[in-house]
Amino acid sequence: MREQPEQQAPPVQRLRVRYAKRGRLRFTSHRDFSRAFERALVRARIPMAYSSGFNPHPRISYAGASPTGAASEAEYLEIGLAETVDPARLADDLDRSLPDGLDVLEVVEAGPGSLADRLEVSRWEIDLPVPPATVTSAAEAFWACASVTVERMTKKGLRAFDSRAAVLALDVTTCDVGSRLTVVLRHTVPAVRPDDVLTGLRQVGRLEDAGAPLVRRLAQGPYDEATGAIGDPLSG
Repeated sequence: MREQPEQQAPPVQRLRVRYAKRGRLRFTSHRDFSRAFERALVRARIPMAYSSGFNPHPRISYAGASPTGAASEAEYLEIGLAETVDPARLADDLDRSLPDGLDVLEVVEAGPGSLADRLEVSRWEIDLPVPPATVTSAAEAFWACASVTVERMTKKGLRAFDSRAAVLALDVTTCDVGSRLTVVLRHTVPAVRPDDVLTGLRQVGRLEDAGAPLVRRLAQGPYDEATGAIGDPLSG
């Protein structure tokens, strides 16, 4: 009979981490980040709790990761620890152990419920080298549509889905490169990403493809339907 693996003790503390992807590090994939993060945990000597089974792994739960190429000020994950630590000290130790551009912004004790369930919407900025009048016209055409079907290649093959249904807000302002599109997206399955919204704008608003946009997530969290505000997923 095969020997049963040792059962690991449950975590004694759970912490939630907010971190940023900035500069050139926005091009790191989720897999790249997870490897860098696990190495940083070892360098910072964080007392991680581990899963049971024949291949124990550190207890890390990633939630709502941004797509490769997008910068972000609001990425989140949760870790389980084998010892109780001071969240502020862990934040400093972990931030020093990560490369510049992957920056720990906040660490707090985990509240009740699932972190992923608190990430209902995201606010994105998309900078485009296109005149504001052109982007405004495309945005108005997109907003007027009941649905805008787009296609994107996924791990399961080519998928078609409604990019308009996930959009809760869409505003255009000026910026250094031309236009800044601020979009609030509801988290759906399949997920609607900022590039899907741009595809929809090109389809219904004849928005030109002027090269790679600069995309940055500003916030993600619970959504107040009455006010349109995005709450802090680490509070409460």
